[in-house]
Amino acid sequence: MLDSRPLLLATDFPPIKRGHVETLQVNLGYLCNLSCVHCHVNAGPSRTELMDLPTIELILQYIDQHNIKVLDLTGGAPEMNPHFRYLVTEARHRGVEVIDRCNLTILLEPEYAEADLAEFLAEQGVVVTASLPCYSEENVEKQRGKGVYDESIEALLKLNALGYGIDPDKPLNLVYNPVGAVLPPPQEQLQADYKRELKQRFGIEFNQLFTITNMPISRFGSVLMSHNEFDAYMELLKNNFSSDNLTTVMCRSLISIDWQGYVYDCDFNQMLEMPLIANDRAKTHLSDIVADSVVGSDIYIGDHCFGCTAGQGSSCSGALND
Repeated sequence: MLDSRPLLLATDFPPIKRGHVETLQVNLGYLCNLSCVHCHVNAGPSRTELMDLPTIELILQYIDQHNIKVLDLTGGAPEMNPHFRYLVTEARHRGVEVIDRCNLTILLEPEYAEADLAEFLAEQGVVVTASLPCYSEENVEKQRGKGVYDESIEALLKLNALGYGIDPDKPLNLVYNPVGAVLPPPQEQLQADYKRELKQRFGIEFNQLFTITNMPISRFGSVLMSHNEFDAYMELLKNNFSSDNLTTVMCRSLISIDWQGYVYDCDFNQMLEMPLIANDRAKTHLSDIVADSVVGSDIYIGDHCFGCTAGQGSSCSGALND
């Protein structure tokens, strides 16, 4: 796989600093039942990296120390971590909002379906934020593989049957990534299209659609480079830079933790091995800052940051302005 990291380190992106941390985004490992083209963490069925229980306990300690409001669980498929249910249950006992970044198909895998994974999420009141790159079968399968669309629809119907997208205490959000080297369309307009098409075709309901810009890193960055599209894509991001998005980029109120417990400014920096700057160490572990505040610290920037500030902006909660 081609590495875009060396092309992103030198940057003229404006310097930014962190505000109060409200969200802890935790990557529970790279193991996944899918291998999606747009995946910026290069996750897949053959990956073995998974967060262990001592690191999970450290996550809970940090939540307690810093009054974290939101625990955002990612992967891979975060549900495939053997300690997923323990972490979710403990966080919910603390009154923390838990977001599960779900690929939907994991809910139908025999091991997880038989263990009532979807029912567990509903019982705990977990926010399900699910990847569905398009409401059409062709575009979904181009990104995620054959058969994934039908399985995704089946999983959404299962979630609806449990009250997701209908009960206000069970939010169901969908995530759209563009196919190819383009910016997402306006989020509000595309959300209306999704709601109409999924309701008319399948009777599916959901709360919000989040449009997320593809980052020129990891698997997607490699695809850009192999197709000689990397420079043109970076030019697109830079030409659409909006300074209005600088105040609301997600890294200002979030820190990202990798499967080993090391700390980054965001999930993208994690994949680029650009660690949070908090001390004179090469890498900052969560145990190094569990009792310390990172408010006001410099955020490690690179050219990929233009992906979060281009056009309507992009974050793990969708557009920054629409």
